Parts: sequence; structure tokens; C-alpha cells
Amino acid sequence: MLEELKKAVLEANLELSERQLVIYSWGNVSGIDRSKGIVAIKPSGVPYEELTIDKIVLVDLDGNVVEGDLNPSSDTPTHLELYRSFEAIGGICHTHSPNATMWAQACKAIPCFGTTHADYFYGDVPVTEVMTK
Repeated sequence: MLEELKKAVLEANLELSERQLVIYSWGNVSGIDRSKGIVAIKPSGVPYEELTIDKIVLVDLDGNVVEGDLNPSSDTPTHLELYRSFEAIGGICHTHSPNATMWAQACKAIPCFGTTHADYFYGDVPVTEVMTK
């Protein structure tokens, strides 16, 4: 079922690891087939080097597993809420990039140095405040 979607989601997840945007089994990519209301997502806790197309989980927009033997990512509820709220979204990428994580932990806004970002976002990209006491 939805082999092309599962293949695209698998390849995107594997690219996260290849580009060192994730470590361990953290982070994930999902994609949606809007005509069927089905989301393909990385399973929870599966290391990237063990990820295969048959391990990609399919869920409906209510979070019910419609195909797959593994649990979908623990981030599935967030992905589903975004898909339900924003019709234009076709895929979601959630990384734990070591560099971005270190930058965020330093509570530093991200400056826009190049036109790639500055043409669309005027000013620094803000970060949230420290959320622990």
C-alpha cells in the first residue's frame, strides 16, 4: 500500500542520517497522501541503519495504524496535527541536528547572513526561552 510514498519517506529519513542531521534513532520524516488521508512515518526507536521500506508505518489522520508492525514515531501526534491544520504541507522533517541543537542550547537567535534566508525572513530567527528552572 502506498509504496511510492513509503519509498520517498524512507529515502528522506536515510538522508537525515547520511547528512548527519540526526543521531541514534532521533528525528524523523513523514509524508502524506492527501487523497487517501494516509501518513507514512518512521517507526519509533528504529536506528537509521536498520530502517527499510517495510518498517515505514502508515497511519490515518486520527493516528490509527493502517499498515506496519511497528509503533509509529512518538512524534506522530505532532505531525498529524500539522497535517490537519495546514493543507499545503506534504511532508514534515524533524531533526536533531547536533549543530542546531548546540546552538539552541546556547539560547542564541540564528542570524540571517545570506539572501537565501534574508529575502524571506527579515531579522534573526528567534529561539524559545529556557523552559526549565
